[in-house]
Amino acid sequence: MDGEPIVRWHWIGDHLAYLRDLTLDHAVISLVPVLIALAVAVPLGLLCARVPRLYQPLSAVFNVVYALPSLAVFVVLIPYTGLATRATVMVPLTFYALAVLLPTTVDGLRATPEAVRQAATAMGYGPWHRLAAVELPAAVPFLVAGVRVAAVSSISLAAVGALVGRGGLGYLFVDGFQRTFPTPIVAGIVLVALLALTTDLVLLLARRLLAPWASGGAR
Repeated sequence: MDGEPIVRWHWIGDHLAYLRDLTLDHAVISLVPVLIALAVAVPLGLLCARVPRLYQPLSAVFNVVYALPSLAVFVVLIPYTGLATRATVMVPLTFYALAVLLPTTVDGLRATPEAVRQAATAMGYGPWHRLAAVELPAAVPFLVAGVRVAAVSSISLAAVGALVGRGGLGYLFVDGFQRTFPTPIVAGIVLVALLALTTDLVLLLARRLLAPWASGGAR
């Protein structure tokens, strides 16, 4: 509307609890799928690293899934998962995250030089012991890098879920647009950005704690 300020601070002050609840809901909707995808990507990536012929077909499938418009996928799922349910948003986000995490997991598991594997075997490490003590630690920087990309992408995509009734901070965009009221839109943009930044910083700290030798590597 003409003369409407970009931000009405009193509205934000009156809705702090509402904004907190939406942020928490958005965090659950967007980050739980990334954790699920990580739990699937590690064993699947291990299988692809051990059986290379499986990697290209699986990678192609997930790349196709990642290319699908998120809103269209949400709408297609409504008859099966229901309108305004977390599952409608979280299921596609899990597959999107998996499409990002599978390649980084395979790259990480392949990052251990063959000479290091042979040295570990010569020291008496069995396949599982070598995996736990050598290959997975070497893959940590790759895994965390993939999780960082997947998490930030998921936080962004989750807002679209508001159009099917469950989108956390995305409600603010819909509400502001419907009422021609920019304050919720600005608040939503800032909170999504802060959530993404906070998540990324936490993951960066986790990488430095889990793989301090890689602190100067890719970011």
